[in-house]
Amino acid sequence: MSIFVQDLSKAMSQGGTSQFQEVIRQELELSVKKELEKILSTAPQNESEHTKKDLEGFRKLFHRFLQEKGPSVDWGKIQRPPEDSIQPYEKIKARGLPDNIASVLNKLVVVKLNGGLGTSMGCKGPKSLIGVRNENTFLDLTVQQIEHLNKTYNTDVPLVLMNSFNTDEDTKKILQKYSHCRVKIYTFNQSRYPRINKESLLPVAKDVSYSGENTEAWYPPGHGDIYASFYNSGLLDTLIGEGKEYIFVSNIDNLGATVDLYILNHLMNPPNGKRCEFVMEVTNKTRADVKGGTLTQYEGKLRLVEIAQVPKAHVDEFKSVSKFKIFNTNNLWISLAAVKRLQEQNAIDMEIIVNPKTLDGGLNVIQLETAVGAAIKSFENSLGINVPRSRFLPVKTTSDLLLVMSNLYSLNAGSLTMSEKREFPTVPLVKLGSSFTKVQDYLRRFESIPDMLELDHLTVSGDVTFGKNVSLKGTVIIIANHGDRIDIPPGAVLENKIVSGNLRILDH
Repeated sequence: MSIFVQDLSKAMSQGGTSQFQEVIRQELELSVKKELEKILSTAPQNESEHTKKDLEGFRKLFHRFLQEKGPSVDWGKIQRPPEDSIQPYEKIKARGLPDNIASVLNKLVVVKLNGGLGTSMGCKGPKSLIGVRNENTFLDLTVQQIEHLNKTYNTDVPLVLMNSFNTDEDTKKILQKYSHCRVKIYTFNQSRYPRINKESLLPVAKDVSYSGENTEAWYPPGHGDIYASFYNSGLLDTLIGEGKEYIFVSNIDNLGATVDLYILNHLMNPPNGKRCEFVMEVTNKTRADVKGGTLTQYEGKLRLVEIAQVPKAHVDEFKSVSKFKIFNTNNLWISLAAVKRLQEQNAIDMEIIVNPKTLDGGLNVIQLETAVGAAIKSFENSLGINVPRSRFLPVKTTSDLLLVMSNLYSLNAGSLTMSEKREFPTVPLVKLGSSFTKVQDYLRRFESIPDMLELDHLTVSGDVTFGKNVSLKGTVIIIANHGDRIDIPPGAVLENKIVSGNLRILDH
C-alpha cells in the first residue's frame, strides 16, 4: 500500500500525468473503502446505522481531500466585500425593536458548539463544565441567559448542544440539574471520524471501539460537521415542525455570544423584504487577531478565507490589519429551512482543513476537518454584521479566564458586561506564563482576583503568587527568573511597575 502512496506523492510533486494520478487515487480510495467496511463490520447492531452514516460522511470528505491539492483559493480573485454586504451593527440597532419581539424570539433556537475538552487548560472533561465566574460554568451561564429571555418575554427559546463523543456522556449527566429551568435543552452528537496515518493515508482504527489502544484513533471533524449531524439527528426537522426558523450558533466558550434582539429582528423583518439565509458576525481586527478568518468577495459571493487557505507568498498581506480589517467571531445566524434544503441537495461546500497530529506513541496522523462559517458561500443572500468587540469574549486560556473573573466585568442573568467603572472600553492585554496554564495552578496562585479596572497590560512569568486585594494599574510586568519566587503581598498596589528578582513573604 505504501508504494501507492509514494507513487502518488511522487506523481503529485512531479506534476505527473493526470491519468497516472487518477489510477493511484482510485486505488487508494478502494483501499480506504475496504478498511472502512472492516471497521463497520465490528459495530454492534444498535450502533451499526449510526456508524455507517459517520463512515460514509468520512469517505466523502476523504474523496474530496484526494481531489484537492494546494491552497484552495486563487489569490488573484480575492476582493474586498462590497460595502453593503457588511453592515455596521449601529445601523441595525438604530431600526429599534417591534412590539411583537416575543413572536420573533419564538422562531429562534440557540445552538452552542460543545464538542471541545478542557485539556488545553489542564482540565479533564468538557470545556463547558469549567467554572468561569462565581462558581458558574460556561454551560450554567448559557442556560441562565436563555432562561432570562424566556421569562422576560414569555417565550420558548430552546438550547441545543452539539456534543462530540468526547463530551456527550459528561454533558448529559450534568443536564439533569437544569430540569427545573425554563429552557428546553436538546443535544445531538457530531460525527466520529477515523484519523488517518500520514504515510499510508489509511485509517488508524481497526474497529469501532474508542477505548484502549483505539482511544486516539477517532476525532470529531470540526464544527463544519454541524449541518450533516444536525440533519441526520432528526432534530432539524423536529424544530422546523415546531415553527422554528433560525439558529444562532456560537462557541460555548465565547461569553460575548448572547442572543441579540436587534440582529434577530433584522433577520426576521429585513428592511428590503428579502431575508438573509446566513449572517456572520464579524468584528474589527486588532494586532492580536491577525490569524482570524476574514470575509472576502470571491467569484461574486461572500466567502470566509482562513489563514490555512492562503498561499504562503500572501500570508503577510492576509494578516494586514489595513487590507482585511475584520475577522469572523463564529457567531452565526442561519436559516433552518436553508440548511435542510442545502443538506438534501448535498450542496454545502466547505474547504477541508488538514490538521496534522502526533499520537502519544509517536505516530503521525492527519485529521480532516471543516469549519461552520466556511459554508457561507453556499447560502443565498448572506450578510456580515460588524459587531462591537464585546460580542467576542472567548476564554481559551487562563489569561482570558483572569479577565472574565475580574471586576472588569459585571454578571447579570448569565451575561457579562464591561463594568461602567472602567473608563475606557478596551480589554487589557494579559499574558500569564506557563506556571498558570492549568486552571488549578492558576487558582492556587491568586488568593483573590486582583482589581484590574485601571489595568492596560499585565505580563507574569515564572513562580509568582498574588495575595488578597492586590490592585494592578497601567502596565505591570512581573518576572521571577528560574529558581526565584515572587509573592505579591496582600493589598499591594502596582501601577506601571516592573517586578523582578526574588520576593518571598514568609508567615511567622
